[in-house]
Amino acid sequence: MGWNKHAAAIYARQHAGSTSQRRCAAFTRRAINAGGIDIGQTLHAKEYGRLLNNAGFTVIGTGEAPQEGDVVVIQPYRGGNESGHMAIYDGQHWYSDFRQRDMWGGPGYRSAQPAYKIYRKH
Repeated sequence: MGWNKHAAAIYARQHAGSTSQRRCAAFTRRAINAGGIDIGQTLHAKEYGRLLNNAGFTVIGTGEAPQEGDVVVIQPYRGGNESGHMAIYDGQHWYSDFRQRDMWGGPGYRSAQPAYKIYRKH
């Protein structure tokens, strides 16, 4: 089965909670899996870039608008969760273990704006 970004986005929407459960990587990984790709697992969200690359996802340019099925991997910031953060875009909203207000997924990330990469599977 190939990559079905729409199936991944639907899964993310249907399984997101109303607030964070501090399990962004697990929920995002499951959404990607529902889209037909098993990227494997790692302990921290910040480490998923390598697994996404191995599965054929590539980093999009800084100025490119996100598209359905894109996955963001955000590095940790000082004083925040050491695991970093990851989420998937459904074409309108970012989802991790909850529907996010924006890509950042929380006020700490929004304020610190640590390094991040957005990955896309073509």
